[in-house]
Amino acid sequence: MNIEQARFNMVEQQIRPWEVLDQEVLDLLYVIKREDFVPVAYRALAFSDLEIPIGCGESMWQPKFEARVLQELAVKKTDKVLEIGTGSGYLTALLAHRAELVHSVEIHSELITLAEGNLKRAGIANVTLQTGDGTRGWAKHAPYDVIVLTGSTPVLSPQFLQQLKVGGRLFAVVGESPVMEARLITSTGEGAYNSIDLFETSVAPLHNALKHERFAF
Repeated sequence: MNIEQARFNMVEQQIRPWEVLDQEVLDLLYVIKREDFVPVAYRALAFSDLEIPIGCGESMWQPKFEARVLQELAVKKTDKVLEIGTGSGYLTALLAHRAELVHSVEIHSELITLAEGNLKRAGIANVTLQTGDGTRGWAKHAPYDVIVLTGSTPVLSPQFLQQLKVGGRLFAVVGESPVMEARLITSTGEGAYNSIDLFETSVAPLHNALKHERFAF
C-alpha cells in the first residue's frame, strides 16, 4: 500500500467533501500519522471510512468525523482542553498539536497504556492522561477552553457546562441510537450558552453515560 497516496485520498475523497475546509486542520492530518495510532491488525484500514476497533469494546472515529470535530472546536494555542475518552490517543494528538495543554480521561487503563505509548512515539508531550470516569466532567483541572466527548451521552451532564470557561466550546454527541445529534455548545457568558446541532450521527455511548430518568408506574 502506498501510505502517502492513501492519506491523500483520505483527505481529498472523505474529509474535504465532509465540509472540512480549514487548511490548518487538513495539513495536520499529514503531520500526525493516523496509522501509528491504529492497532497493527487493522493498520491496512487506517485511512478507510470506518470506525476501527482498538480494544476494550472501543473504536476510533471515522477520519472525517475526527477532522470535522477538530475544525468545529477551533482549538487555539492558548487553549486548555478536556477530552473524555482517550482511546488510542489519535484525537488527543490532533488536539494537543493545536492546544496549549490537553487533559485526557479514559476509563480503561489498558487504553491509557496504549495511548501513552502512541503519544510518546509521536513526540506529543503537552498531554496528561488520567484513568477515571469522566462522564460527569473532570473538575480537577477545570475550567476548560475546550471539552470534547468521544462517546455519546443520552443526556449531557450539566457539570460539563459548569466546567467550561466563558468563550469555551464543548462538543458532544447527544441522544440515543439510532439517531443522535453532534452538538457544539459555546459559553457566551456566565451561565449562558449557544447550542448548534451540526449533523445527525450514531456513536457508541460513554460508559456510565447520564441517561433519562425512567418513571415506573
